[in-house]
Amino acid sequence: MLHESVFKTADLPVGDRFEAWTQRMGRTHAPMQLASDRAADYRAHQRMIGLGEVTVWPATFDHLVFRRTPKLIRQSDPEVYHLSLLLRGEGAAAWGRQQAAYRVNDIHTNCSSRSYEIHTGAEPVSLVGVEIPRSLVALPANRADVVIGSRISGREGVGALLGQFLVQLASDTGSYQPSDGPRLGTVLADLVTAVFAGALDAEALLPPETRDRTLTLRIKAFIRRNLGDQELTPVRIAAAHHISRSHLYRLFQAEGLTVASYIRDQRLENARRDLADPALRAMPVHAVAARWGFPRAAEFTRAFRAAHGVPPSELRRQAVAEERAVRPEGRGPCAK
Repeated sequence: MLHESVFKTADLPVGDRFEAWTQRMGRTHAPMQLASDRAADYRAHQRMIGLGEVTVWPATFDHLVFRRTPKLIRQSDPEVYHLSLLLRGEGAAAWGRQQAAYRVNDIHTNCSSRSYEIHTGAEPVSLVGVEIPRSLVALPANRADVVIGSRISGREGVGALLGQFLVQLASDTGSYQPSDGPRLGTVLADLVTAVFAGALDAEALLPPETRDRTLTLRIKAFIRRNLGDQELTPVRIAAAHHISRSHLYRLFQAEGLTVASYIRDQRLENARRDLADPALRAMPVHAVAARWGFPRAAEFTRAFRAAHGVPPSELRRQAVAEERAVRPEGRGPCAK
């Protein structure tokens, strides 16, 4: 599991909660003045996930006003960029005369070296925040700083890749080892750099390795969206991304993978998930296989057994037995 710490105001006496949250935010990003109309009994929950020099922090909290003043900047400036993907609620920010409003799936950008004021809406907000040293964003500082204050969409393009990465990471840190943290931090730094370059229309400024890693993430997302297509081939994948097949192969070789193995493994994992899903128990095994791009049942069974150690029908039987052991027959979720 990745290195992670959890903070909950509910663990503290009511009178100490808002001050503790203020201190936590000061350590998370940079010292700030905080205010809230819920300060008397403040509710906040935050996880901090360490990825080497980069930190990711999923959080849910009550109405809040953040102020970072020139005086606070002079006193302490960690020189980090901040990004946050808004998952619930709304917010608005101001940097002098520059203003921006944010809705769900927007990405807010900020910097510890600039003064600002941020207001969240009356209802609690949920977000995934990122703190990344400015030195890790591989663009000239005078160009990267121009992005600050932009509202970037997390619904399309590289912004969507960044959003998917953050949501997936926040939802499951248990599948990683602590040693994976720095590597994931590098991937995240590449994505942030690509998002900034996209906002500047300056992809040509990206280092070649950053362009390649970002392109690989785009291609993997394309593959995952099209796993059910039996015509998902390297030729089609390369054409969809305007590169040659040899370029495509080199991108995957750099990660110790082949295109074919990545497609196969993703298909098999999705099939495994469906076979273990009680809601899909009536779906025949061959239909599950076809759903994920395996038109021939025998080929699917061989590949599935090689990957998971048992044939697909046996995995489904095991899933049924495990569910019945947890929930005896006749005791469904609504049973009295």
